[in-house]
Amino acid sequence: MYTPTLSLPAPAKINLFLHVLGQREDGYHLLQSLMTYLDFNDEISLTLRQDGQIKRVGEYSVNEEHDLVIKAARLLQQQASVAAGVEISYKKRIPMGAGLGGGSSDAATVLIGLNKIWDLKASRRKLEEVGLTLGADVPFFIRGESSFMEGIGEILHPFHVTPRWFLVLNPGMGVSTAEVFRDPQLTRDAQPVKMSDFSGIVGRNDLRPVVIRRIPEVGQLLEWLSKWGEAQMSGSGTSCFVAFDSEQAAYQAWTTKPKHYTGFIARSMDYHPLREWL
Repeated sequence: MYTPTLSLPAPAKINLFLHVLGQREDGYHLLQSLMTYLDFNDEISLTLRQDGQIKRVGEYSVNEEHDLVIKAARLLQQQASVAAGVEISYKKRIPMGAGLGGGSSDAATVLIGLNKIWDLKASRRKLEEVGLTLGADVPFFIRGESSFMEGIGEILHPFHVTPRWFLVLNPGMGVSTAEVFRDPQLTRDAQPVKMSDFSGIVGRNDLRPVVIRRIPEVGQLLEWLSKWGEAQMSGSGTSCFVAFDSEQAAYQAWTTKPKHYTGFIARSMDYHPLREWL
């Protein structure tokens, strides 16, 4: 019997700016950010099962009960009352705990892929609602286009970002997003900005001082990157980036980086590779 299998990309993202405007009574933070995709992906494989089981195949550093990929599949199966199951495997390229949205992107790709393989015909909005319960960045990956984000991640306005080449580097350590947002020294009173005020160039990241205080190596990385342009930290860190007008210029910087930094060069993309699936 033919068993459908999908092999799908889950792209990284960067935050060109990130402002923390406040905190709700339920603990969620109110944010503004401009996010775009990078042509650098994790790879997700989904194989239909008829027995209703959701199984993860392979060896991973994250326990299954904490794996956002498995949580996404189980949540959608429950909410859509699906009798079928799925076998999931994935190849990680995006570093974890690095502010590049790897876990959220993986979860979003699973939701999009299961919508197809389970033939649910769920709308983009419905999948975004499911995704928001998994993480603030998940709706962005389902929306499928560069966005000016507001609220807790659920308000997304389309925003064209001129494609550029990004050198993205990591000091070799991650940080807990939850711990960064819980930090008592985090400034939570940024003034709202308007979409029309932002030109698409790199802006401020309000999480940066907290992360640098916790992990001084992030500050050292930003200092090195700043030799090449306006350097910034993505999301809650620890990955940092600088933009270039050409791949050649980005590669020139890459060849001079200290050996203990890991990373990649990637072009930004206005659209998610699975955008037309919804």
